[in-house]
Amino acid sequence: MSAPDYVPTNVTENVRTYSSPPSRNRSWMADRPGDIDGAWPTGDRLGVPGPDQGYAIKLASSFLDRLHLGSLDEKDVVAGCVAVANKRSGLFGRAPVVHDLTVAFTIWGFLDESPPAELVEQREKMFPEVASAHHYPERREIADRVSASMLQRPHGAIISDYASDWTLNFV
Repeated sequence: MSAPDYVPTNVTENVRTYSSPPSRNRSWMADRPGDIDGAWPTGDRLGVPGPDQGYAIKLASSFLDRLHLGSLDEKDVVAGCVAVANKRSGLFGRAPVVHDLTVAFTIWGFLDESPPAELVEQREKMFPEVASAHHYPERREIADRVSASMLQRPHGAIISDYASDWTLNFV
């Protein structure tokens, strides 16, 4: 970085310039412990990895005043729906965006003032205590109940499906 004109410099010293890091003479290999070579493992309760998934928690805070929680705790609702939003963003290989959370809260009826009674009954069984780390399997169950193929559709189509028949969104 150059110095301002008023800073005295020694004319006999070399000026610092950019130099690129040394090049590697071989290609990268997944040879460290913990590196996964090949495809990601798939199956129930393994989740969908994606970059910067914690950002969904910050995005969820913008929804708090619009949520219709019923008898559920706010932290449990956010934890369960963040799991669904992270699943959707991971399927696209990107960090979560506001539409992922809109989809998650809509699918579970938390943005609906009068959600279907059957959906309310299901979420009152599934959501209690999922914000606790001890209930991680239950949180994964909330995300796994939502169909991956449905989550890959445009968010507008998913929201309109909820309005016409909310059961289409679940496995």
